Amino acid sequence: MNLRRNILKTALLVSAVAPLSAAFAPAALAESKVQLMFVQSSESLKADDKTLRLVNASPQTIYFTDRPVRMAGHITMSDYMKEWTAAAGPNNFSKDPPNATLSVYEPGKESNALTVVEISQPIIEGRDLVYRYKVIEGKVPATGGATSLFIDWIGPGGGVGRGFHGVGVGGRGVGVR
Repeated sequence: MNLRRNILKTALLVSAVAPLSAAFAPAALAESKVQLMFVQSSESLKADDKTLRLVNASPQTIYFTDRPVRMAGHITMSDYMKEWTAAAGPNNFSKDPPNATLSVYEPGKESNALTVVEISQPIIEGRDLVYRYKVIEGKVPATGGATSLFIDWIGPGGGVGRGFHGVGVGGRGVGVR
């Protein structure tokens, strides 16, 4: 079973035993779409004009959801990589690459460099995770220290790609303001 299906089943099970407010009837909750967002971290970053290399990437990818069903956890890198395949279902990242905010610590700088990118074609090379990317906003540093990649959501019914909350200027969540 894929990750999204497992999380949706867990969310529905949790909601069945948790008290529901008047605003959420069981039918409405069952129809809700769980949308997963992801965070990946690494010791450092190396980038050129086509690829981002998360150097010594964590072997775990963090996922979380927003309302109405809030959940969080982590999955193995191999399970995360399955979200990029057709086997993940019609709403997979390879069909509609997600936006992400890259947050890079640069020694001597007052704040992290934040860049909004569209990521695609991830591959694992040893302990590194390499993505192809396109800049949406900002500038990707060629190198940097501790790095986090905040990846926009995917869920039943679609919803990945440009214009959705989670990344970008003026949006909810992570972004350059």
